[in-house]
Amino acid sequence: MATSPVFAVTPRIGIAEVSVANANRDGTTGTYADVIVGASTGTRIAEIVIQASVTTTAGMVRLFITNGVTTRMFDEVTVAAATVSATVKGTRVSTTYNSLILPDSSWKIIASTHNANAINVFALGADL
Repeated sequence: MATSPVFAVTPRIGIAEVSVANANRDGTTGTYADVIVGASTGTRIAEIVIQASVTTTAGMVRLFITNGVTTRMFDEVTVAAATVSATVKGTRVSTTYNSLILPDSSWKIIASTHNANAINVFALGADL
């Protein structure tokens, strides 16, 4: 057990765009984008934001955690259908996490989109 508490030191933002349709749920088959890689001291992710930049069809953005050897689905985020215009904004979903830690630099979050819609994925957090 640590003798003193560990606090977030350096703010981090991971950014990726997913746009190639990938219906796979294994985290290894198909196209994925790296969202954020952990720091050597660990990285805490407080929130992941999904923001569509184009008209979307109803679907999912899938988030996976991998250490380079094992990859597992961590979360699925529903993407609503929306026809973007001057009066209709693109789909945006924000999910907060209380205990999502990437232990070191071998761990990362990757993402895919079920439908071929251009969607930005932001991981907001800080290195420990």
